[in-house]
This record gives sequence, C-alpha cells and structure tokens, in this order.
Amino acid sequence: MLADPFVHPAFFYRGGREYAAVTVPFVRAGLTAGEPVAVAVPPANLKLLEHELGPQAERVELIDMTVAGRNPGRIIPAVLRDFADRHRGMRVRIIGEPVWAGRSDSEYPACAQHEALINRAFAGRRATILCPYDADVLTPEMLADAERNHPVLWGRERTAPYAPDEVVARHNRPLPVPDDATRLRFDRSNLGEARQLAAELAVRLGFSEPRLHDVRLVMAELGANSLDHGGGAGELRLWIDDDRMVCEVADTGHIVDPLVGRRPVDPRTAGSRGLLIVNLLSDLVRVHTREGLTTIRAYFEVPSGILSA
Repeated sequence: MLADPFVHPAFFYRGGREYAAVTVPFVRAGLTAGEPVAVAVPPANLKLLEHELGPQAERVELIDMTVAGRNPGRIIPAVLRDFADRHRGMRVRIIGEPVWAGRSDSEYPACAQHEALINRAFAGRRATILCPYDADVLTPEMLADAERNHPVLWGRERTAPYAPDEVVARHNRPLPVPDDATRLRFDRSNLGEARQLAAELAVRLGFSEPRLHDVRLVMAELGANSLDHGGGAGELRLWIDDDRMVCEVADTGHIVDPLVGRRPVDPRTAGSRGLLIVNLLSDLVRVHTREGLTTIRAYFEVPSGILSA
C-alpha cells in the first residue's frame, strides 16, 4: 500500500528564535523544491517570518490567520483548500497556526476540531501542513489535543496518542443557552419571521448594511437547513454574548459527515452549501450534533463601542 502523500506535523516551539529556526528552513525548502508555499499565522509570527525570509517572502503567500481564520470553521475551505486548489497538480507547503493565546474559551473547541479534521480533508492530497504551537503560553490540555491531532510531532515527545476522531467527539458537547435568550419556533410558514427577528437585533446593535446582509443570509441558510434536513422545523435562539451577537438554530437533524461546511464548492455545482456559507460569513461557528438533535451557533462581532454606549 502506498503511503499517504499528505504530511501533517505539529511543531512545539518556545520563543521567536526557536520558531524561526524551524519555520524559515521549512519555507525555504519548499521554495527550493518548486512548491507553492503559504504561511497563515498570527501577525507577530507573520512579521517575524517575513523579516527572516527577506526577498524570498515575496514568493510566499502571507495570510493573517487572526483575520482569515477568525472562525476556525472557515480555515479548511477558505485558507488551506483554497490555496491547495489554486495549485492543483503540484505539492503545496503550508504553515497554519490556528491556536494562539488570544483565542477565547468559546473559540478553542472549534480550533481543536478544525485541526483534527485537516487529516480527513487532505487525505490523499499532495500537501505538507506544518502547525506551530507556542508551548510557553498554551495550556497543557491544548498541547495534548495538538498531539492527538497530528500524526507527526516536532520538538516534543509524544505523551498523548494520535487520535483526531476522539478530539472531534470530545468537543462535540451540548451548547448551553442563556435563560434570557429570545426564542422562536419556525417552520415553512414563518421562516421569514425568524429571519426578520435576527435582522432586527442586528439593526439595534448597529451592524453596517453589508454585515446586516451577512446575518440575514446566515439565518436564511440555517433555517433552510432545518426545513430540508432537520425535520422540517427548528427553533431560533438569539442573545448577546459579551461583544458578540449569537444566532443559534436547533432542530432534529443529525450531521454525520464532519466535513460538511468545510469543503469548497464550485458555485456552478448544484446542491446544498448552506453550512459552508455560514462558516464563510460568521466570526465563529459552533456545532453540536447527535442522533435526533443538531444545534448550530453562529457568532457575529458587534460593532465597537455599541454595547458600552
């Protein structure tokens, strides 16, 4: 049996010097081999790599992961697969750093699941994706998840088994809803009312027209998913969580394919792409699914200063 051409190592580093000592040769080796190279990391490390690479940085696609990967569910389709698919027929080399110290508690489970699902998304693909982890600032639990999600480790002895499916399952937890959330049961007769309810909250929170359009579209896709795949009905829940508007839909469906919403789809191809649109437009997406119940929660950052005014 031929070995899988996909390589997915995790690199555990301490400090900028150690980071550069591994990532810069990794990038340069790819350029020497004629491989397209992308670097998607937080700004400080992006600036470090750009400085260390010098003129060679112009040959690398540099991506601010705190922007492109704010929602971890967006990283596979809009960052990793997007880059790889633009270079079909070639082996690609990517550095992706989706977990950093500034990630919130609500974001981290989605990060861990994302890293686990890279293995499925790139199985059989000619790609190397190196994922750096800052061992000085990330928690022991985060580093243990990194071990479980990566078949190869650099800079760390393995203390946890390679078990990405276990990581996906462990973070597939029920999502508590606050008591004061606004709720509305909907079906085909009143889906428009559910969309309007979400839009009205976004207007009160001062969302710009382009962002208001995103909220409407996300709610339309979540509602359509419930009608088509979730038993023909669902429940909308709305509330404000710190500085984010939360739009959640629960229904009786069950998502059995963990890569749903993470595969790029040619717009000319017929078929559902609702959860992909939700991932592309939302600042964070959390999903809990089991037989007879799926909850999809989309977060939108509230415009600065609105809640404190």
